[in-house]
Amino acid sequence: RFQQVQSMMYDLMEWRSQLLSGTLPKDELKELKQKVTSKIDYGNKILELDLIVRDEDGNILDPDKTSVISLFHAHEEATNKITERIKEEMSKDQPDYATYSRMSSSPTHSLYVFVRNFVCRIGEDAELFMSLYDPQKLTIISENYLVRWGSRGFPKEIDMLNNLKVVFTDLGNKDLSRDKIYLVCQIVRVGRMDLKDSNSKKYTQGLRRPFGVAGNCAI
Repeated sequence: RFQQVQSMMYDLMEWRSQLLSGTLPKDELKELKQKVTSKIDYGNKILELDLIVRDEDGNILDPDKTSVISLFHAHEEATNKITERIKEEMSKDQPDYATYSRMSSSPTHSLYVFVRNFVCRIGEDAELFMSLYDPQKLTIISENYLVRWGSRGFPKEIDMLNNLKVVFTDLGNKDLSRDKIYLVCQIVRVGRMDLKDSNSKKYTQGLRRPFGVAGNCAI
């Protein structure tokens, strides 16, 4: 029983970090909340604690605002779901090494990045998109961190000078086991269509044009 509860706690800790990261889309966020509440209700059942009845969104039903019949149906539905879950868990034949594997893969890691300066002769404003990249699978594995850089060599928000910091969260052991992870910076120029165009009557301001890309091994 201890190992069973320990495994569930590792799952809840991992899911909690994902919820707090604020990077999940709305549909995935709702799905993850349902997984969390389902896991909590299942844990309460096997520990012989009180059953909590919830609505479709996973919120606890208020007995003062919910009719007795609605509470009864919600309680009955929750009991049936948990009973089916217990049967599924009992039917699984999981060896000890599987539990250990799940426990060892659940901790999450973070990568802290402090942007001190950006040196690139552009002549106009730029947008810097920084992300983590897997060179073997040719895919980006994180959200983008946006920095708006001015044409004079300073951040557009001057109060952010020496304070451009970002933490890439929810990196699991699976990510750390990758051969390499690169920190990639994509540079987008914001201004004229053509840098050579000097006639103010011909060019249009505010156009976004790809300018360059740079990368460095981060992990």
